[in-house]
Amino acid sequence: MLATTTETAPRPRLDELMLAMDVVDTLRHQESVVTREIGRDHSDEALMARLREIYEGQGLEVNDRILRAGIQALKEQRFTYEKRGSPSARFLAHLWVKRRAVGMALLALVLAIGLSLGWNAMQRSSQERAIVAERIELTQTLPADLARAGEAALNEARVTQAEAAVRDLVADGEAALARGDAASARAIVTELDALRTRLASTWELRIVSREGEASGVFRIPDVNTGARNYYLVVEAVTPDGLVLSRPILNEETGRTETVTTFGVRVPEAVYDAVRRDKSDDGIIQDNVVGEKPRGALEPVYTMPVMGGMITRW
Repeated sequence: MLATTTETAPRPRLDELMLAMDVVDTLRHQESVVTREIGRDHSDEALMARLREIYEGQGLEVNDRILRAGIQALKEQRFTYEKRGSPSARFLAHLWVKRRAVGMALLALVLAIGLSLGWNAMQRSSQERAIVAERIELTQTLPADLARAGEAALNEARVTQAEAAVRDLVADGEAALARGDAASARAIVTELDALRTRLASTWELRIVSREGEASGVFRIPDVNTGARNYYLVVEAVTPDGLVLSRPILNEETGRTETVTTFGVRVPEAVYDAVRRDKSDDGIIQDNVVGEKPRGALEPVYTMPVMGGMITRW
């Protein structure tokens, strides 16, 4: 049996392989030269000459065998990455390779969407509840409260002026409900409750007669320095002795102040009579200027008064 020998081409060294790859890379970057020279005869020789110039310009010496190997590799498209499979398959492969990062991103996206949907749903639910509550308040709660407060105040009214004040407030409340103004309607219900309390209260307007405090004062008006205005200093006292604070319009300043003591303008004769009463024994026997009966808004005066009041003297 005769032995056969198989001749195998020597495997290129690594440095030669790297040089061949560099040749291919250089040719790719010299695309215009390759395009021009390939269209001519002896293009390989022209490319080799061009490659020599390039490498010599870089101070490198590359032998012809490596240059030819690089040119042949370019023609055979070696050292070139070719995409395999369809675009969708490549996309899925990339997703699989990066599945951890993609999974985390998808999880974050799902959580963000879930939170957003939950927040929006909660907001819508809250808004819907508020709308329903406001509708119930305007159509049920406030009308009932307005009717209750109006009826209670009207039951306390004993004079025409008080009845008119109650009816005016109720009409204002109904108008507020008709235009959907819940805030104004609530405020009017509060006013009606306060008016009922005011109508139900009773008190006397008594002249102050305490040591160190004036029971009466006189004022000289700026517009007529030759005249005098006389005032009795009074306070509103309930049957159980409580002194009330009352809103008083000061005729000298035009401002309303809430005070416990104030001056009521009276004729000079009334002022002098009270002065003499107090001078006798230091006590004012006839000390009631007026009385506020239940069901009325203002007191009924038992002494002549002139209507004006002051809060400071």
